[in-house]
Amino acid sequence: MVHLRFKPTLAAIAFVSVLLINSAGQFFSPTAQALSPNQLGAFCQLNPDQAAQKRELLQRAIANGDPAAEQQYQALVKQHAQYLKQCRNQNWPQTQAIWLRLYPCDLRPGAMDALMDRLVDQGYNQVYVEVFSDGQVLLPVADNPTVWPSVVWGEGQENADLFALAIEKGQKRGLKVYAWLFTLNYGYSYSQRSDRQQVLARNHQGQTTQEIGEANLKNITGTTATTDQAFIDPYNPIARYDMQVLLAEVLKRNPDGVLFDYVRYKQGIGDKSIVSNVRDMWIYGTASQQAFLQRASNNQGRELMRRFLDKGYISVNDVVTVQGQYPNEKEPLWQGSSPSKAENPSAASLQPGLQRELWRLSVSHAFSGVVFHLLAATEPVQAQGIPAGAVFFPEGNRPLRSGFDSRLQPWHSFPASIEWHPMSYAVCGRADCIVDQVKRVLQLAPSSTKVSPVLAGLWGQDLPNRPSLEKQMVAIRQATPQVNSISHFAFAWQEPELTRARKVCDADFTIAP
Repeated sequence: MVHLRFKPTLAAIAFVSVLLINSAGQFFSPTAQALSPNQLGAFCQLNPDQAAQKRELLQRAIANGDPAAEQQYQALVKQHAQYLKQCRNQNWPQTQAIWLRLYPCDLRPGAMDALMDRLVDQGYNQVYVEVFSDGQVLLPVADNPTVWPSVVWGEGQENADLFALAIEKGQKRGLKVYAWLFTLNYGYSYSQRSDRQQVLARNHQGQTTQEIGEANLKNITGTTATTDQAFIDPYNPIARYDMQVLLAEVLKRNPDGVLFDYVRYKQGIGDKSIVSNVRDMWIYGTASQQAFLQRASNNQGRELMRRFLDKGYISVNDVVTVQGQYPNEKEPLWQGSSPSKAENPSAASLQPGLQRELWRLSVSHAFSGVVFHLLAATEPVQAQGIPAGAVFFPEGNRPLRSGFDSRLQPWHSFPASIEWHPMSYAVCGRADCIVDQVKRVLQLAPSSTKVSPVLAGLWGQDLPNRPSLEKQMVAIRQATPQVNSISHFAFAWQEPELTRARKVCDADFTIAP
């Protein structure tokens, strides 16, 4: 049984304000006695010859059962871990992390060793392992009390624990191993459960995010949308309970931290990428609607809020009608409203201001649901004394024309006590736009917040409209020297051939150069 210690009432939930914001170095040889920052190199990448030596020893130890090779290999693993720690302490950034998805083939003898060695060889000292995504969890079939199926489910692998293995092998090499989880996107398998239909986020027409995604893509391209995403109503207590069950299992394996991704609503397509009417929001689940109406301060306010949800606007006649229904109340009121100073305000004078307030109230309600769900998820992580963090798009909270970015991702209201991981993926052919994204986050983040930009790209290679990782990192360091933690998304993008080999259990993937 999972005990939900995080039980805030609606009145205790901090209401999110609507912000209107304008828009490779190398190691020396293993026999070196002391290493200076210059010797280690700026990015702490291992000399290719040393990496090859380590792979060869691992191959001999695994394939031939060579005890001498095993002993030498373990000695190199320990030595490289010490070198990595020293290098990262002496060079910027102090934290250099990589995002990683694991596959059942990583259970093969030596495979996880080779994978974690490769991360160390590239100078990474943290790895963010995907443990919940696309409606699957990285838990053993025999020890999976969650509502999601396990990634590893083959016969004879019922007790295989990929995440625990990754933690063991990673920490042995000096890597901090975080769990990386989807947060409001519970996946296709969840959306197919008959006992979870009331948990799914819905729009005004009662459609789920999966249903509207398919409809939009069919209308635009004539093709069927991918069905691996299904977003939930963040106000639904069952959604929070299901996440708590998963987190309890993740934390039992003692990761070094937990990062939460998809802390937002589904992004719309085309003109739906901008939300400018309440009926385009994903706040029509039963729990979300109930929570919204509970923000009313009197009966007139509640009835007008109900009409606003239904029609997307209120008219002067709506105001007249609710005033007639509740004559003892001066005017409609709700959380955050500003009462009129007039003695007997007319319905016509009240309507424009009330409609503006209701629009802001609905946006703030959507924002607050995201933050509420994140707070419930991070509480047990922080209670265990390890870092929690949130991944977000720097543009996810932007006002756009008459509305907002449809993701409605209020990262500006995320708690300062967690790590902020902005996905700084801007494309302009230079590092300038990427740096601008990082600057914007730093401007809105409390001074105590650890901001760790997430970068996309390749080592030593410029891509169309995107500079190499080195160029991005140098630019960020020059513009924002207070940033001392960077991550790269993702290992599969950097190592596509190796990733494909890992998916299909290629015979040579553990020792690929």
